[in-house]
Amino acid sequence: MPRANPLAARFERAFDTDIRSRFFRGLAFDGPDGDPGWFGPGSAVWYVHSHLPTVILGLVAAAYIEGLDPSISWMAHDHSRLVERADGVPTGAIDEEGAKVRLGHSLSFFLGTAYGSTATAERLARTVRAMHHTIKGTRPDGLPYDADDPEWLRWNYATVVWGLATAHERYHRRPLRGAGLDRYYGEFTRVGEALGGTDLPATKAEVAACLESYLPRLAVSPIKAFSTGPNLRGNGVPPWRPGSEFMDWAARDMLPEWARKLAMYRPPNPVTLRARRSALWLAVNGLHEATGPLPEYRQAEARVAGGTTEPVASTAPAAPDAVLSRAEVEAVPNALV
Repeated sequence: MPRANPLAARFERAFDTDIRSRFFRGLAFDGPDGDPGWFGPGSAVWYVHSHLPTVILGLVAAAYIEGLDPSISWMAHDHSRLVERADGVPTGAIDEEGAKVRLGHSLSFFLGTAYGSTATAERLARTVRAMHHTIKGTRPDGLPYDADDPEWLRWNYATVVWGLATAHERYHRRPLRGAGLDRYYGEFTRVGEALGGTDLPATKAEVAACLESYLPRLAVSPIKAFSTGPNLRGNGVPPWRPGSEFMDWAARDMLPEWARKLAMYRPPNPVTLRARRSALWLAVNGLHEATGPLPEYRQAEARVAGGTTEPVASTAPAAPDAVLSRAEVEAVPNALV
């Protein structure tokens, strides 16, 4: 039985303690009966997001390419808990606890919008939009940034769906390909629309073209350079955790060719490259096979076992959001900060 695997049992205990108990509170996966949520059984999103290790890997890759936009780097520097602060002043280091919190909230969002009830998915989206409304400022070079900017929302959306789909395509044991993978890209636009995105790319080719179209505004800023490549050597982060040298390599190895050049990524020799990719493939699939589907996935399956109601017609915001302060947003359960 899968649950007899000691590594799987350890992973599940850690996930329950560090993630589920802290960031899944208040999320409904087991009801109401028949509610398909945003996607429902048989969807490509249900299939892709059911493989938790590749979802985590995809989010790491998405965060990497997203940060090639200097404005994103400054948004994180000025507003995110990812950055360590002393008396409110950024030190230039990564806040380890803040990184764990960000990963936990990201997982609750992408699993909650995939498998949660319609009301759960909508609440998560409202919380993220509320936080975006608070993220505005000016870079040191005088350029303003605004997390509600449609161009930023499109870039952010494209990086996330690219990361999740690319990790799935490369490291899932039985990945969707071709039309099946394009179905995932098309379905996932519902998440981007719910966060306020418009004119979103809906296929693998469209997402690739969208990402490359942003190249003139991208750069490896000092903030980005600090947290990648040789600067991570000897940082003591275990290889399987985000922020480690190995996970940094895995993210850069998935980048499009133009992004590899921007990040000055040079792959190792073919033998080493094959060995690293094979080791990662075996690790993520071994862990997934040992743990099996998450309880939230099984709860969602049970919720729709007797049939489903019609899904909501649109996830785009129907009315302007209430304006909340950052403190008010952080007081909301599962606030993604």
